[in-house]
Amino acid sequence: MATPAKDLVWIPGGTFTMGSDAHYPEEAPAHEVAVDGFWIDRAPVTNLQFTRFVKETGHVTLAERAPDPDAYPGADPDLLVPASSVFSPPPHRVGLEDAYQWWSYVPGADWRHPEGPDSSLHGRERHPVVHVAFEDAEAYARWAGKALPAEAEWELAARGGLEGAEYAWGAEFAPNDKQMANTWQGEFPVENLRLDGYERTSPVGSFPPNGYGLVDVAGNVWEWTTDWYASPGEAEASCCAPDPRERSKDPTDPAGIPRRVMKGGSHLCAPNYCRRYRPAARMAQAVDTSTSHLGFRCVVRAPAPEA
Repeated sequence: MATPAKDLVWIPGGTFTMGSDAHYPEEAPAHEVAVDGFWIDRAPVTNLQFTRFVKETGHVTLAERAPDPDAYPGADPDLLVPASSVFSPPPHRVGLEDAYQWWSYVPGADWRHPEGPDSSLHGRERHPVVHVAFEDAEAYARWAGKALPAEAEWELAARGGLEGAEYAWGAEFAPNDKQMANTWQGEFPVENLRLDGYERTSPVGSFPPNGYGLVDVAGNVWEWTTDWYASPGEAEASCCAPDPRERSKDPTDPAGIPRRVMKGGSHLCAPNYCRRYRPAARMAQAVDTSTSHLGFRCVVRAPAPEA
């Protein structure tokens, strides 16, 4: 068959080694996974694409709506306003234990206003859309006749056919000193040297594609997947294990919001912090949370192209 939609890339199915034993605990153990072939967006969904979706459907993102007080018992009423999380670099060096030192919950921040109400999308039409919660990404995918990828699908595609490679492009982070993705150079979170040319998000396709022709599978923005968050060991637990939605919740979160897996790292990943600009990397993200460094791309599960 022909390509089911513009800018989709066919990913051959097969068995691959998912995860890594060499980095963060949540990536281990490396294990074999079988995935059927599928189509995936060449790039993350852009602001221009999301604008078309909103104009046609009237969709209002989660960040543009005031939270339901019943869902957040004990929350400060002043925080129950339309808002989203924005990276705000601290004025001086800080410890890396508390992310609230560089994340701010900004009223009026949303996909149209990435840094807050005084910002806009001017000049960022081709940048990945951000400040989208999981339900917003799902709504876009349905509208487009697509779906969000499973974690294994996303990782297989991101690897670009390089079995066991550290990065989507090979073994070296910056071969011949060439920046291969939009990440943080310098000391996070206070010194961004911008050796890659960007301080925040970048236009999709600003860096070389991987072996399958996909762009921005490392850095730029994290991307949603459909998997409930669990360690690989928990994911392989017996049939009697707790429901994966319940297992995904952060036990320290009084609201008990379930979490999905996000993949790929972002422009905030740095050598001294969050070295997750690798296909195996993964993190948990609450489904009700949107940020200035999280977007998505879609898949289509359809037959392979005709030879």
